[in-house]
Amino acid sequence: MKQPQILRITRKAASLKEKQKQQQQAPATTSPSTPTEAAVVSTDPQALSPDRQQWWSERWISVLESFGWRRRMERARIYVREGRVLTLEFKGNQVHAQVQGTAPAPYHVTLHLDAFTAEQWQYVIDSMAQQALYSAKLLAGELPPSIEEVFTQAGLSLFPFTKFDIHSRCNCPDPVNPCKHIGAVYYLLGQRFKEDPFLLFQLRGRTKDEILRQMRHCRATPESQPLPPPPLLTYTPPKTDTRFWQYTAPLPPDLVVLVPPGQPDAVLSVLLPLPHENAGEASHLMNCLQQMYNTASLAACQLAMSEPLEPSD
Repeated sequence: MKQPQILRITRKAASLKEKQKQQQQAPATTSPSTPTEAAVVSTDPQALSPDRQQWWSERWISVLESFGWRRRMERARIYVREGRVLTLEFKGNQVHAQVQGTAPAPYHVTLHLDAFTAEQWQYVIDSMAQQALYSAKLLAGELPPSIEEVFTQAGLSLFPFTKFDIHSRCNCPDPVNPCKHIGAVYYLLGQRFKEDPFLLFQLRGRTKDEILRQMRHCRATPESQPLPPPPLLTYTPPKTDTRFWQYTAPLPPDLVVLVPPGQPDAVLSVLLPLPHENAGEASHLMNCLQQMYNTASLAACQLAMSEPLEPSD
């Protein structure tokens, strides 16, 4: 089983002697080709200046400050500028850092976000693979702003949604979480995301190589051929005799049950008053309509019973 990718970031030490010692021990900068290799990046405080801030880096900091941590993040910036974050490394989706405080020995800080499941990542990667924009932007080291919508459609949040989504610890005596040592790691992570946005994905459980490999696989897989349209159904009526639709014999009386309506003129009761100037003529017209409805109802019953209609006067 392959080990997770480790990105070690060596910070500038407080004293010149310690800085020179670290430079002698640090290997040359390499670019990781497999998850088992480590990349050592020298980070000077000037390299962390916000001159080229990216929206995802700003979003990370603004989300943390929205949790009520603005004052602690301000103190954390001072720690970063002073070079107190000595090391920062990724082990899977966990971050381990050594932060120099007031004590002689540095404090150990760990933090991680909840990793997405394989099924959740598969949905996200399938959605990103459907648009070439995401592949082009990610290969260029950028995150398109619409990428958050991909995670939202899957019911996920790329950035921490609440402060409880971040799990962090520090072995310093400060009981408040985040302490200034954890805050320094938060701020430094925002700077690292600016240079490598895939580290934000790694906090959610997927490395750069894994994401790109899955996206290439999804784009290389041929789409399934659409099913052929179903054949048109034609109806051919059966051949029948011309007398098929004729029935001259009377129906048996026991098969016909007629129930006369209780109110043949019920439809007249829902009509509005007739628009007539003379109220007497309007009432006479309504009586005529009631007689017509009664006569029509009786004629319908007689016709159904095959009884001849009596001529009316």
